[in-house]
Amino acid sequence: MSYRRKLLLQGNAPRRDQSEVSLEKKSPKMAGKGSGGADSMSCSVLNWEQVSRLHEVLTEVVPIHGRGNFPTLQITLKDIVQTVRSRLSEAGIVVHDVRLNGSAAGHVLVKDNGLGCKDLDLIFQVSLPSEAEFQLVRDVVLRSLLNFLPEGVSKLKISPVTLKEAYIQKLVKVCTETDRWSLISLSNKHGKNVELKFVDCIRRQFEFSVDSFQIILDSLLFYYNYSETPMSEHFHPTVIGESMYGDFEAAFDHLQNKLIATKNPEEIRGGGLLKYSNLLVRDFRPMDKDKIKTLERYMCSRFFIDFPDILDQQRKLETYLQNHFSKEERSKYDYLMILRRVVKESTVCLMGHERRQTLNLISLLALKVLAEQNVIPNATNVTCYYQPAPYVSDANFSNYYLASAPVLYSQSYPTWLPCN
Repeated sequence: MSYRRKLLLQGNAPRRDQSEVSLEKKSPKMAGKGSGGADSMSCSVLNWEQVSRLHEVLTEVVPIHGRGNFPTLQITLKDIVQTVRSRLSEAGIVVHDVRLNGSAAGHVLVKDNGLGCKDLDLIFQVSLPSEAEFQLVRDVVLRSLLNFLPEGVSKLKISPVTLKEAYIQKLVKVCTETDRWSLISLSNKHGKNVELKFVDCIRRQFEFSVDSFQIILDSLLFYYNYSETPMSEHFHPTVIGESMYGDFEAAFDHLQNKLIATKNPEEIRGGGLLKYSNLLVRDFRPMDKDKIKTLERYMCSRFFIDFPDILDQQRKLETYLQNHFSKEERSKYDYLMILRRVVKESTVCLMGHERRQTLNLISLLALKVLAEQNVIPNATNVTCYYQPAPYVSDANFSNYYLASAPVLYSQSYPTWLPCN
């Protein structure tokens, strides 16, 4: 069946060619389910309100900030997807579908879900059989950025290497027996990075049910290209959402009601601990309180496997705070205190001094946050060992002195021990 024949539209407007477009009328309520076996559990059709919100996300202008004297690029997700997809096709790489992932997908499904809309994650389903395809994908994305340079900028001497240094926040390539994918993150100073992920295969695509959603964009992108009729409640593309959790209805209920649930927690990588603490600070609560301590122990153990020394942990925590709390300064301290509590209560496979190292690191980061905000912490969490000098009552006196962040420890120690 051709790509054009796959497009489904909702509504009852006239059709130009019935062989190409199927129209169907749907209730505006959430979701008809998919068809066929397991897919019927994991998939659902978006209603008009959700499709409208998806359209807003895809057409919103997002600045990609250049380093140095490079100009800011003004892009939309719709334009970058269509440009990259077209150029990949020209280069001989077939894109099977494109999906919106992560917090942006959650925002489309439930507007005020407590998670916000941070990184804009896009997944391109492609085949990456060898190193040549990885390299080709990277070059295609970098050259696609030339399309978004402002008018008047000479593009002749701008190489892919130059574009990488100017606009790429991070490049990741994973090539193992179970995972073959790459990530190209376009830089945004406000933490709203545009992340293009090219996936051949990946063992696990979510951490918790509330971040397991993916929205397939193909029908909407096709509509943009071929339809001149404005979208409305009665005439718009059928857009499918899928939950990698396996049960769309259950995951959707968790997102609406701020519940924390997952499957196979032993598979969650070290960053799961940081994501779990992030959910807690946003008032999410465990769905199964009896099993949550086991989940916390799994996540703590995996964190120390993936980040085995104190400097690795420091870099990971600082990067996470920068990326996920860029406009939420007042939440940083509460987040770190929750993280500290979880590590303190659920870490079972470290020696005492190593556990104290990590707890001290989190405490120092929390104090740094307070110093940056010039905020006095709650007195119940503070121990005074001296009588403050009289001048501290002066309105011009800062209660904290913030020095440039030193390296916390001069040498690293292996922190992971096998559990007996």
